[in-house]
Amino acid sequence: MKNNHVYEQMKKQPLRVCILSYRSNPHCGGQGVYVKNLSRALRDTGCEVDVLSGPPDPDLDRDIGLTRLPGLDLYNPENPFRIPGLTELKDPASIIEALGVWTGGFPEPLTFGLRAYRHLKTRLHHYDIVHDNQSLSYPLLALSNRVPTITTIHHPMTIDRKMEVRSREWPWQKLKAYRWYSFINMQVRTARRLPGAITVSECSKADIVKDFKLSPDRLEVIPNGIDIARFYPIPAIKREKGHILVTTSADVPLKGLRYLLTAVAMLRKTRDVKLTVVGKLSEKSATGKLIRRLGIGDHVSFTGRITNGSFVKLYARASMAVVPSLYEGFGLPAGEAMACGVPVISTTAGALSEVVGDAGILVPPGDAPALAAAIAGLLDHPEKARFLGRAGVERIHRKFTWRNAALKTLETYHRIIHDYRRLQ
Repeated sequence: MKNNHVYEQMKKQPLRVCILSYRSNPHCGGQGVYVKNLSRALRDTGCEVDVLSGPPDPDLDRDIGLTRLPGLDLYNPENPFRIPGLTELKDPASIIEALGVWTGGFPEPLTFGLRAYRHLKTRLHHYDIVHDNQSLSYPLLALSNRVPTITTIHHPMTIDRKMEVRSREWPWQKLKAYRWYSFINMQVRTARRLPGAITVSECSKADIVKDFKLSPDRLEVIPNGIDIARFYPIPAIKREKGHILVTTSADVPLKGLRYLLTAVAMLRKTRDVKLTVVGKLSEKSATGKLIRRLGIGDHVSFTGRITNGSFVKLYARASMAVVPSLYEGFGLPAGEAMACGVPVISTTAGALSEVVGDAGILVPPGDAPALAAAIAGLLDHPEKARFLGRAGVERIHRKFTWRNAALKTLETYHRIIHDYRRLQ
């Protein structure tokens, strides 16, 4: 009874939370979106929230504390693989980072963890809990011995590695992919020794349990939210018939863009369709070569980086949004499109069916003819498209808000803190 009373009293106190995020690009990738929106929603519940971040910096509101932990940032697209100066290599973490990059690896999760531990080791009394955003680095284990600690695993990177290796033709290319993903071994070992973890879908949970060999009861499923203040319908803008929108990383096999491009090539023979890809295109990339081979260059355009306002207007003009992914741990692009009221066609890969539900059209992953048929079906039945657009907005507002995500995360924090203190 006494323990229950202490636990209930603890839950009434606002928590001091430190979120660790090694790479939080606010313009692409789910991790930056997660940090921005979860930190905001936690702050709105009364928590004090600080974020420790490696480059690029996350996009945070002013009342969220931000400490930048400078790294070499050798994968910066504006100056990739630069040669760091000798003064930059005085730090052992920077030496590890440079050597890792020069040998074809991805050392940032480890080197960020080293820098985060160094920064926090004399400041841990400031926080009630540390929340790691999928760096899963070895130094996190040292932190977990001194402060309640939890991690979010959006999905196991073993899935990315498997698909990346499968997409490579030559043995030396496959070896390069294995080398890049060598950090996964560290993540698996770290996850097994942490007291608990959050993941964002039932699908991700099943895959983490399988690939990381974790007990299911150590994983809490807390779905992401969608920022409905940034993604919303604009009824005043008229939809353009035959205008298809996709948000994807053009040269990441996991995103399945090649199958949507093939579907567009099938459709253009009988229909007036155009595809807008929110992303960048390298002409020398596999995607650029595929577009030329299919002869659809006049039907496909790439936006590059755009503002959020332009993004929402694109959704408003599009007749549909397509998510052709081969795997998604959650599926933010599907949720954001639904929040904008645009009808969604999605594959059933990963957690996408959990997000889309019955408010969109679901097709098998890696099936270009099925995508083409679904697109043609929506073009032929505009009333169905309008119905799905309305259903998508309702589903997102009902099931996927960041406030819900924050409240469930807060419950998990309290449980982790209670268990930690009970064992002291």
